[in-house]
Amino acid sequence: MRTLPVISLFLAMASLASAQVLEIGPQFGVNRLSNSTLSESDGAKLDSGFRFGFRVGLNTHARLGHEVGYAYNRTNLLYAGQSLGMGTHQGFYDLLLYPIEEGSKVRPFIAGGVQFSNFVPPGSSATSGGGDTKFGVNYGAGVKVRATEKFLIRLGVQQFLSPKPDWFLEAPKGWLRINEISLGVSYTM
Repeated sequence: MRTLPVISLFLAMASLASAQVLEIGPQFGVNRLSNSTLSESDGAKLDSGFRFGFRVGLNTHARLGHEVGYAYNRTNLLYAGQSLGMGTHQGFYDLLLYPIEEGSKVRPFIAGGVQFSNFVPPGSSATSGGGDTKFGVNYGAGVKVRATEKFLIRLGVQQFLSPKPDWFLEAPKGWLRINEISLGVSYTM
């Protein structure tokens, strides 16, 4: 007798699901930094680099989705005439709005959300607590193209805004802008 409500609930939820509900996949790209001066008196600034990571998307409505993800940004700290390699770890959440309903072969989107960036100075490690974590916002746009029934190609452009790491005696001015151009492949369920 109890199984009838459970089966009814399961069938009702299954009828709401579509082929493009959950998306999981890697991303690769470049990050172009602007307003990246950390200390004007020392001439310290961050340089552009590359990024890789993953995204998990959940489309909860025909024109609405959510994404969470992680990205590792490889960049350089330009300081005292040297280029010192360093990394930035990012975690993010984005709300996605689609002008075209789910199920289309090509789906443009706009995205906006929040993130944290953990800036790890040269010679330090994020695993040993050697980073400076800042919270910020991001926004962007892109397009998803259905390559097969189960795979999507995702091209996106986003700007991540966050306070700058505070590593020098002089407090940094303004917010860092990390401009991301990324390409990814997602498996859909």
